[in-house]
Amino acid sequence: MLNKKLQIVARHVLRQSLGHKALRWLSTSSPAFSSYIHHIGKEPLAYRSVGQQLELAASQFGSVEALVSCHEDKRYTFRSLIAEVDRLAAALRKLGLKKGDAVGIWAPNYVQWYLGMMGAARAGLTSVGINPAYQAPEVEYCLKKVDIKAIIAPETFKSQNYYEILRSICPELADSEPGKIKSDKFPHLRAVIINSQQSLKGALRFDDVLGLSNADEQAEISKLQSQIIPESPCNVQFTSGTTGNPKAAVLSHHNFVNNGIHVGKRNELAGERICVQVPLFHAFGVGITIMAAMATGATLVLPAAGFSPEDSLKAIAKEKCTVIHGTPTMYVDLVATQRKLQVPLGKIKKAITGGATVSPQLILDVKSVLGVEAMHSVYGLTESTAVIFQSLPGEQDNRVLDYVGHLTDHVEAKVIDEQGCVVPLGQPGELCVRGYLTMLGYHGDEAKTKEILGDDNWLHTGDQFVLEEDGYGRIVGRLKDMVIRGGENIFPKEVEDFLNTHPQVVEAHVIGVPDERLGEELCAFVRLESGVDPKSFTNATMRTYAKGKLAHFKVPHYVVPVDSFPKTTSGKIQKFKLLKQFEDTFHPKYSQRQAAQA
Repeated sequence: MLNKKLQIVARHVLRQSLGHKALRWLSTSSPAFSSYIHHIGKEPLAYRSVGQQLELAASQFGSVEALVSCHEDKRYTFRSLIAEVDRLAAALRKLGLKKGDAVGIWAPNYVQWYLGMMGAARAGLTSVGINPAYQAPEVEYCLKKVDIKAIIAPETFKSQNYYEILRSICPELADSEPGKIKSDKFPHLRAVIINSQQSLKGALRFDDVLGLSNADEQAEISKLQSQIIPESPCNVQFTSGTTGNPKAAVLSHHNFVNNGIHVGKRNELAGERICVQVPLFHAFGVGITIMAAMATGATLVLPAAGFSPEDSLKAIAKEKCTVIHGTPTMYVDLVATQRKLQVPLGKIKKAITGGATVSPQLILDVKSVLGVEAMHSVYGLTESTAVIFQSLPGEQDNRVLDYVGHLTDHVEAKVIDEQGCVVPLGQPGELCVRGYLTMLGYHGDEAKTKEILGDDNWLHTGDQFVLEEDGYGRIVGRLKDMVIRGGENIFPKEVEDFLNTHPQVVEAHVIGVPDERLGEELCAFVRLESGVDPKSFTNATMRTYAKGKLAHFKVPHYVVPVDSFPKTTSGKIQKFKLLKQFEDTFHPKYSQRQAAQA
């Protein structure tokens, strides 16, 4: 035991003094040196609330533009933004909301989203991000799940009428005095706040709410900040709902402040102007975008309320954006649109991507078509605030192509096998992480919390992962997505990356489907370049292209051309819906016949 402890101490000392060379020597010289890394940050963690972080930003970057909403024609400096935030914070308290109460924000990328989250944080309340695409049953679930007391929403967006949906699930709304709703179905709900020019029965107008408080009440908000504990709940993020009902991950002020600092510094965002394509309600929007920009004095540019590649390109050009935030699916569409429009984009220093895995071909396209100097990847989970691994400044292209980034500051990571034992460096297993960034838990769901977050505070990601000796990591695939075909383990990501290099393929996603002979087979759903006949892209097409490049058993047996993919607003592909589409497309007897002919 003593010898093992001495080895561990020696490894730590050598890592600090000799860096990666020591790690390489130690990992190959003893079986004790396995897939475990603690990346110690150069600076201590910050101990403050989100409200205090905004206050610090206003003092450091007061006259710098903090938020530009192109589609609303609104601009705020950090100084004017905190003034508006405190107006809303004071108003929410005046409506009777008390510390810890939940405020739902059900909206696309409007200024009111930013004000709503920051106003709740400054008032000691917990904001709850609700997917703006949610329909009545889903919103009802959210309202009940976390006992939402007030909800902020626009009146309409595209075909969605938010007020009417709320009225349909809460009939008492129309007959209630604004701010004093009494509902048997939603006993906690008191206020519905709608961003509208007209008065709607039972609802408060957002602009009227901003005018509820006076200067003294707004001044009290600043005094309140010292009473908000950094470890207390700040925001609830609903998991993306790729399977079943979403879980409500509770994240603290401490989570967001520190992850934002680490993302902002690692991506060198100081003074940059960021084109925000991602939805603000998502962890990418809150942690990687809002909090990172706040920590570094960067400007957020909202091109449109919902993702629009054409509007993004126009905003990049007009607002001179130097950084782009987006999911891989968004970059696929942005590249395709730029090929058509050829917008003069100016100098773009970096494109940051996350939310789903990215193919090597897409990275190459982003650099060549959009003229981006560098592409940075970020990897994390809703349950880990936002980012666990992220690119290092100035890293080589092959790093971005092959890895999701380097472990972020103040985080421990390990990779384990099915028995929970740590595997050797460079070997695949499940990634687990521990540190300041782990969520507080799933609201009202202790059993689900214990499934992912152990008593030792290790968060099990569910990702099949490889940790390298230099602190970089790469995803092999989701453990639950692994396909076992005739005894061969196949991770769809590898096949997807290969298919995305085909000149006729814009985007590909692969799933495992039932097969009587092999147990499972692969099915590829492909979005093809315009002008390509879907009937011409078959299994035979893929086999010809894969010859000499991909093992025969990894070539998908089924091919389904599609115009679009079912996905969450955050850009994640809902593979359970692809499986349903497969079942609807291929009759079981047809599947058996195809397997027999293979």
